[in-house]
Amino acid sequence: MNSISVRALLVRGMLAGLVAGALALAVAYFLGESRVDAAIALEEAHSHDHGGGEELVSRTMQSTAGLATGVLVFGVAIGGIAALVFCYALGRIGRFGPRATAALIAFGALLTVYVVPFLKYPANPPAVGNPDTIGQRTTLFFLMVALSVLLAVAAVILGKRLAPRLGNWNATITASAAYVLVIGLAYTFLPSFNEVGKGFPAGLLWEFRLATLAVQATLWTTFGLVFGYLTERLLAPRPDTVPAGGGTASRTAPAAG
Repeated sequence: MNSISVRALLVRGMLAGLVAGALALAVAYFLGESRVDAAIALEEAHSHDHGGGEELVSRTMQSTAGLATGVLVFGVAIGGIAALVFCYALGRIGRFGPRATAALIAFGALLTVYVVPFLKYPANPPAVGNPDTIGQRTTLFFLMVALSVLLAVAAVILGKRLAPRLGNWNATITASAAYVLVIGLAYTFLPSFNEVGKGFPAGLLWEFRLATLAVQATLWTTFGLVFGYLTERLLAPRPDTVPAGGGTASRTAPAAG
């Protein structure tokens, strides 16, 4: 793949990430912000410190411009990174076309970057969690992300090496089982945190966590669909049909850079 194609894919990846970020922003705003507000209200109701300092950033700004900036920038960033991964993966992880490869990358990213770490260290709304452990919890979450991604890459490599001897299906099952086994060991030995207060509504906590999962699912699903469509048009354009003398002649339009 030449530098022109890589640059074109990078631009399309960032564009797809922007579109995905816009839809994820809508989900975050309509599903998540009301749960955040409810958690903040509970936190303030149970707080013994009624003389807190002035907010540096208002809640209104956080839930509008702040939220939009964070989600859209994140979408563009992950779009660019996923596009670079696509450039390497295309043709190397199996006989998949551009659209299928984009879908696999999006699904794999959702699973390894968010779902697997989320199952060990789920997101917490305000009023949940001990402030003294926030640094440890953050470090362990990103450690879980790194382990999940690295183990997923190792599983792909293992599957490709086993494929000539076991066949594609058996190799995929074996590599997946190895990934699940090691992730299970990480779940067992890494510390867990149970810092939900007795007075915090279980339903609100569940709804907040489902909302965060919905945001990530929307982001990666949209990215996979949009980026797959854009890469298909770039790398495998449809032939133009030109009528000539009562028949048709096909010619392939050149890929745009």
